[in-house]
Amino acid sequence: MKKLLLLFISILLCGTLAAQDTQAKPKPKVGVVLSGGGAKGLAHIGVLKVLEQAGIEVSYIGGTSMGAIVGGLYAAGYSATELDSIFRDLDPDALLRDFTPRSSKNFFEKRNDEVYALTLPFRNFKIGFPTALSKGLYNYTTVNRLTEHVRHIRDFNELPIPFVCIATDIETGREVILNKGILPDAILASGAFPSLYTPVEIDGRLLIDGGIANNYPIEEVKKMGADIIIGVDVQDPLKNRDQIKGATGIIIQINNYQMIQKMEAKRAATDIYIKPDIAGYSVISFDDGKAIIDKGEEAGLKILDTLRHLGVGHPIVKERITIQDSVCVDLIKINELTNYTRSYVIGKLGFKQGSRISYDKFNEGISKLNASQNFTSISYSFDEGPDGGEELKLRLKENPVNRFLKFGLHYDGLYKSAILVNVTQKNLFKRNDAASLDIILGDNFRYNFDYYIDNGFYLSYGLHSHYYQFNRNIAADYASDGLSDALDLRTINVDFSDFTTQAYIQTIFAQRFMVGVGLEYKHLKIKSPTLQTTDPVFDDSDYASAFGFLTFDSYDSKFFPSEGYHFYGEAKGFAYSSNYNNEYENFTMIQAEVGTAQKLFVKGLTVNLQTDLGLSLGYNDNSTFDFVLGGYGYYKTHTFKHFYGYDFLSLSGNSYIKGLAMLDYEFLKKNHVNFSANFANVGTDLYEDGQLFSIPKYSGYAFGYGMETIIGPLELKHSWSPETGKHYTWFSLGFWF
Repeated sequence: MKKLLLLFISILLCGTLAAQDTQAKPKPKVGVVLSGGGAKGLAHIGVLKVLEQAGIEVSYIGGTSMGAIVGGLYAAGYSATELDSIFRDLDPDALLRDFTPRSSKNFFEKRNDEVYALTLPFRNFKIGFPTALSKGLYNYTTVNRLTEHVRHIRDFNELPIPFVCIATDIETGREVILNKGILPDAILASGAFPSLYTPVEIDGRLLIDGGIANNYPIEEVKKMGADIIIGVDVQDPLKNRDQIKGATGIIIQINNYQMIQKMEAKRAATDIYIKPDIAGYSVISFDDGKAIIDKGEEAGLKILDTLRHLGVGHPIVKERITIQDSVCVDLIKINELTNYTRSYVIGKLGFKQGSRISYDKFNEGISKLNASQNFTSISYSFDEGPDGGEELKLRLKENPVNRFLKFGLHYDGLYKSAILVNVTQKNLFKRNDAASLDIILGDNFRYNFDYYIDNGFYLSYGLHSHYYQFNRNIAADYASDGLSDALDLRTINVDFSDFTTQAYIQTIFAQRFMVGVGLEYKHLKIKSPTLQTTDPVFDDSDYASAFGFLTFDSYDSKFFPSEGYHFYGEAKGFAYSSNYNNEYENFTMIQAEVGTAQKLFVKGLTVNLQTDLGLSLGYNDNSTFDFVLGGYGYYKTHTFKHFYGYDFLSLSGNSYIKGLAMLDYEFLKKNHVNFSANFANVGTDLYEDGQLFSIPKYSGYAFGYGMETIIGPLELKHSWSPETGKHYTWFSLGFWF
């Protein structure tokens, strides 16, 4: 019995001594250092996957630039596998350029992207150039969304894994250690690569990419308490002259001089140094993200056995991050602005305080603010509100440039060649306003003028004026009813000019539709210098009308939409005319367009469906307001409409209905082939005898090729109609104006 008791006591003593030995030698804390390197930093994800496989619990993590983005998200609780999925789903183009959905833009913003090929700031009578390709807003909103679950944390040591990142003070060139504050702001500042992204302001300091000052923050991670450092280095070596390409390549080469010198000591201080083989990839190779991640994983697997000695004996499994899909905004705080009112900002956001909104809707509002180009910096954060909701703090930095020069080029078969020069002035007379003047030079002089006061959810006001002219053979009956029978002419050569001025008010309806009313003055002049036996002037009259409109447009692209809907409806009542041809009586015009674009089962294949109609109600013998169909590729003004199968402005009548179906296939990026079929009824008072919805009288078909270029769409269409047997080939280049 005594022997058994002694044995039991011995076992207890051994266990106690073993426990004391374990307590005396705690498991070393592992710190991970992730270098900068742009897109090459995606290799960090592959290495982190191997660390998890090896069972390594990361105690601290620090990074610079892309290393800060990957490291910050990992510190927020994401697993390496989740990061892999996140980065594979991101749009590579949007990472380098701010992606603003078309639906987030108002009239002026859409026009800026769909008319002007080049926009330059114009300040103190000097032309400037953008300081960077992007504000990085797509990256910022993405990181904000992904870190929603830690949005209230202001000390990065309180994250699931303590985190630090590095930025560079642009004024002093010194490194700035970021371990407190708003996590997305810190991450964006660390990755603000010069010439690609604009600097980020934090606590009054203007910060850029941390790689300039410290691209491998090993000392900072050691100071956090790390016993063992695992470092992942994706920096470039020095390149020879043939390998240096462009301004970005020069900047990287200059920065690499000091980084390589510092890395010798830093590499020696790294316990486990991992250098993925990513030769051939650059800082902007986001299209190759999958391959780069795989390269990082390959590098980690080569030392898997070494890593397992630091592990806990089993793979690390992180709890999956759950992100809320909405947020309740109790209060909206906006910093003081000089040129824009609170109502303007709230109107752009698209929601008011005291409402619960989805994060998709929230990001759409941020995109609308960005699309205005009125702010050089947009940042935000959420603080806990007193009643369980959120306080949104919105920080906006106004664009000091409010004058711009814009340019465009275009050619089509109706207006012929044209060069557009635009001057846009914001804050011309008051806050929230913008004025824009287009001067169009070429075969046919034209102009457009717009002045608009944007009051967000409240009533907004605007003025619009334009002058358009062209010379063209058109349907003879459009010039004058009965002319084709009287002179046995189907077409006639005319000079057409349209001077129009509008004043209107509009507002947002149901947060989706734009509704407005206005007054219009129009002067039309139509003459044919070729006529010898009759008056060559068909109309030279003033017209006054009142109009109302309702519009909705969620197309993702104006020229090659792949998804979305479009609606435009307008009613216009004419109440006065100087009545040059003594044929005028008051009448009402109604026009409507509805369309949709939907992706099909084959990648790149889209179907577009559209229906238009127009009616003139009331007795009116004045054919100059007839709807005229034919041709393609020109800017639609007055009552002129596109129609395949017939030459420009060939079909006319005071009422019409048209249907269009088009299959578009994007076989290469920004390269399209398409097939279109359209059908129409066009004539006089078709609605009175039921002909409006009868079997279509006119039809046309077209094969086309289109390419999205920097100056707008390049399109070639071959069209024909079975009724006439005639074929037409149309070429157009550039945005329509």
